[in-house]
Amino acid sequence: MGSRTHIEWTDVTWNPVTGCTKVSQGCKHCYAERMARRLQAMGSSRYANGFRVTLHPDVLTRPLHWVKPRRIFVNSMSDVFHPDVPDAFIAHIFSVMAQTPQHTYQILTKRPERMANMAPYLPFPPNLWVGTSVESQDVVQRIEWLRLVPAHVRFLSCEPLLGPLPKLSLNNIHWVIVGGESGPNARPMAREWVIEIRDQCISQGVPFFFKQWGGTQRTRAGRLLDGRTWDEFPGPFQLESEFAQT
Repeated sequence: MGSRTHIEWTDVTWNPVTGCTKVSQGCKHCYAERMARRLQAMGSSRYANGFRVTLHPDVLTRPLHWVKPRRIFVNSMSDVFHPDVPDAFIAHIFSVMAQTPQHTYQILTKRPERMANMAPYLPFPPNLWVGTSVESQDVVQRIEWLRLVPAHVRFLSCEPLLGPLPKLSLNNIHWVIVGGESGPNARPMAREWVIEIRDQCISQGVPFFFKQWGGTQRTRAGRLLDGRTWDEFPGPFQLESEFAQT
């Protein structure tokens, strides 16, 4: 529940909630669902409910005991703003984040409308980055909800990227992550879609992070784009973490 991770843009995961439900095409081959089913089959008590939304109150205070700074992906196995997560539980998550300014927290949701509606009642400290998934033009409206959230860093995760995102307005967006789908039945990502987003980030002065090409063998496909890795972070907010890769 506070595990080191292979996700390139974070250090550890913190999962006070597990489980989710599908809301768009980006969820079709959900890696978290596959992992939850596997852990359930292995007898993990945390995943006795499989991929049904499950609260883990005993995990809520774990970051209070982590002294050294780290980037923390909140609910990598769920969605903080899933409708089955009570308002009071979300408020507790936000309270813990506000109490631990040494860490940088990263929340990624496919339900930014609920986040925007709850925002007046939640703290948004400088160490909290909030993002939404924009896998295709079909869900680009999520960006407008994200803009309503008073976070110091707002970001987009275009992963799995399933189509082009032309004329992407990045006003008040501070970071963009792009990646292809990986695992069984991974859907292809066209190089021109990635280039188009990268060039829009460059022209609008937004840090660009290319996570992976994806595919059934993601490590073989690698992360190089035009001969280099793109590991840009929001500059003034970049965390010097004990886990930071060199």
